[in-house]
Amino acid sequence: MRIFGFALALSVAFCPVNAEVLTGHVVGVTDGDTITVLDAAKVQHKIRVAGIDAPEKKQAFGQVSKENLSRLVFDKEVDIEWTKLDRYKRIVGKVLVASPNCSSACSRTFDAGLSQVSAGLAWWYRKYAKEQPADDLPKYEKAELGAQSRHQGLWGDKSPIAPWDWRKGDHGE
Repeated sequence: MRIFGFALALSVAFCPVNAEVLTGHVVGVTDGDTITVLDAAKVQHKIRVAGIDAPEKKQAFGQVSKENLSRLVFDKEVDIEWTKLDRYKRIVGKVLVASPNCSSACSRTFDAGLSQVSAGLAWWYRKYAKEQPADDLPKYEKAELGAQSRHQGLWGDKSPIAPWDWRKGDHGE
């Protein structure tokens, strides 16, 4: 019974219903998966986009990934649904913004991280998939497989190197 209770507590802990929501204005885009948000109290928060890992700045597609995320969120209002801080004390969260095809008055339901994966400008970070809402998993998987099959973005590269390998020094030389 204790194991069941622990498993239930874990499943509830990772449920998006328990997520905190931070609303603010994007004042900076560091790279393809990190932004800075200014909240209503004028406090800046570093946000690591959940569920994705974008190419590093000096990596192939790193700059394009940053530019795309900037186009999606820079100088816009966003909602960040989050449940944790990473080891660098950044909020790790799902970044929701009004759709690029809609005015800023539209509701913020467009998932910027999913868009990065769909465009082939970030990997779906499967290592942390257990931290994503369960209903997001098939969307992210489908988005990545679609980008791969279309050879879109980094998937057009002959042998794309995942950022987690790049950071370990594997630059494919």
